[in-house]
Amino acid sequence: MNANRRDSTRPSATRPGATRRTGLLLALATACISGVAVFLNSYGVKAFGDATTYTTAKNVTAALVLAALIGAMSASRTGTVLTRPSRPGQWAGLAVVGVFGGAIAFVLFFEGLALASAVDAAFLQKTLLVWVALLAVPLLGERLGALQVSAIAFLMLGQIGLAGGTTTILGRGQLMVLGATLLWAAEMIIAKKLLADLSSWTVGLTRMGIGSVVLVAWTLIRGDGGALTSLTGNQWMWVLGTGVILAAYVSTWFAALSRAPAVDVTAVLVIGAVITALLAAAVNGKPLVPQLGWVALVLVGTVLVAVPGWRDRGALTGAT
Repeated sequence: MNANRRDSTRPSATRPGATRRTGLLLALATACISGVAVFLNSYGVKAFGDATTYTTAKNVTAALVLAALIGAMSASRTGTVLTRPSRPGQWAGLAVVGVFGGAIAFVLFFEGLALASAVDAAFLQKTLLVWVALLAVPLLGERLGALQVSAIAFLMLGQIGLAGGTTTILGRGQLMVLGATLLWAAEMIIAKKLLADLSSWTVGLTRMGIGSVVLVAWTLIRGDGGALTSLTGNQWMWVLGTGVILAAYVSTWFAALSRAPAVDVTAVLVIGAVITALLAAAVNGKPLVPQLGWVALVLVGTVLVAVPGWRDRGALTGAT
């Protein structure tokens, strides 16, 4: 692949406003994908009975889908190519993203989910926005104004309500979920720095590729390799479906992160909780009316984040 050709996923230096708006729209698409993925994964993991085996199969599928998509787009000369790292720091950063963000965090989250209650896990995972905000200010130079801080408060309150409450007990399962969340927050900061020079496709494929290798190795070490080669028809259905969705999530997520500030895209991602709640209400017959207040808080918080970013006046966030 030609690493020197301009990558269509890289932001335009001449139109920062349009670039940031595109990033916010991509983040919104990612949120919709995330909302569907969370809902479906709650069923998919039950078809396996082992969270790590399910995660491994799903992530390998996503890596293969991304590789096929990149190959097809490169062959059609759409301008989408992989960018070759030029410095040791970039290689190291990609390795960290792949091992920790693409593998270890997934194992921690799904294994923790098997031990912790759904309420505790949901709340702890939804603190991602707070950790990203705390890291993005000193490490990425992003700025948080009063309006953006208010937006984060609205988003967190809305998520707590949709999750059903907060956790006060940090047992083994809760600590594993929190650890996964912290790893994903750190991964975002590293990925944001890498995306200044590398294409979003490079970071996304590396994350899922290296992560899949690590997950397969861990599955073999656990002695569960046979489970990966003897999937039932029902399990294959879930693996293929959720794997394709994960590939879509990764491609849109890193494309959004390459164009807009980390805090902004993470905040918009919160709207995925609303999508999940709507699906649960529609499919499981759960009443949505009691949650409408929490949904409203999430939507208000998302608007407070998106409007300044859409206008791109630079008053609330640093340059991407």
